[in-house]
Amino acid sequence: MAASWRKIPVIPVAFGALAILWGSSFVAIEIGLPHVSPLLFAALRYDIAGIVLLAYAVATTDKWVPRDADSVFAVLVGGALLIGAHHAFLYLGQQYVSGAVAAVVVSLVPVLTVTFASSVFPDERLSALQYSGVALGFVGVVIVVSPSPGHVADVSLFGVGLLLVAAASMALGTVGMRPLDPAIPIRSMQAWAMLVGAVLLHGASLLSSESTAVTWTPSLIVALVYLALGSSVVAYLLYFYLLNRVGPSELNLVIYAQPVPTTAISWALLGSLIDPTTMGGLVTIFGGFALVKHDRFRRIANFDLSSVR
Repeated sequence: MAASWRKIPVIPVAFGALAILWGSSFVAIEIGLPHVSPLLFAALRYDIAGIVLLAYAVATTDKWVPRDADSVFAVLVGGALLIGAHHAFLYLGQQYVSGAVAAVVVSLVPVLTVTFASSVFPDERLSALQYSGVALGFVGVVIVVSPSPGHVADVSLFGVGLLLVAAASMALGTVGMRPLDPAIPIRSMQAWAMLVGAVLLHGASLLSSESTAVTWTPSLIVALVYLALGSSVVAYLLYFYLLNRVGPSELNLVIYAQPVPTTAISWALLGSLIDPTTMGGLVTIFGGFALVKHDRFRRIANFDLSSVR
């Protein structure tokens, strides 16, 4: 039995599981939104996820309190941008578009990350070819919202705009974290970032005067528990496990895999499918990322995931 377990390609399985967990989160958000205000929904998700992950950090490491400057700054950047701003605009945007469309627009994150990094770090300045990749990525978003007959009714320009801000927030947070060297383990840092983000989301919910009424239906409870434990706690642990083994460029590919499980689960649970125009936008965005990272794609293309454990 032990020998058979050792034959399982751990990296591809973890990669696929992460794509499913993150991809299905867009559908879970879509299911829960009719029953609770968007900012409050996001805050409740990270109340639960932050507490659970902090308890796990306390049980598994002595270094669970951020004490050095880099750790504190990482928690604040992660809480404000990666958790707070990203999910605020994501949940607000999903009031106007389907989960499948949201997954496609958010797939612009790797392109935006490279763009922001090039303006901050001189050694990461982009070439003309890479700038054309950035432009192609935005063309992909334009394709998603293209006002073609029968398509404009399915996609709200305002909703896509909110999702673009969500993607930009994640990209900025990723760039802001890059030069930091926190002394606490990633699980501890992420737990505190979730709790900081939850506080900010609660504050935004109160300031926006959105309704605090929650209709506790079984579908909302299942969606909230799944988002908090599956798409947050388990998914982030998988993300950092993979980050240490395949690197950020290869791991960015999981974002482009998200719309696949999103579409399949959305069809199974909600009866909705991604249309060819939106899929064309996703392919175009991926093409832009391929141009931006053309120098590394040859290595990725030859990368045998099954050989890495």
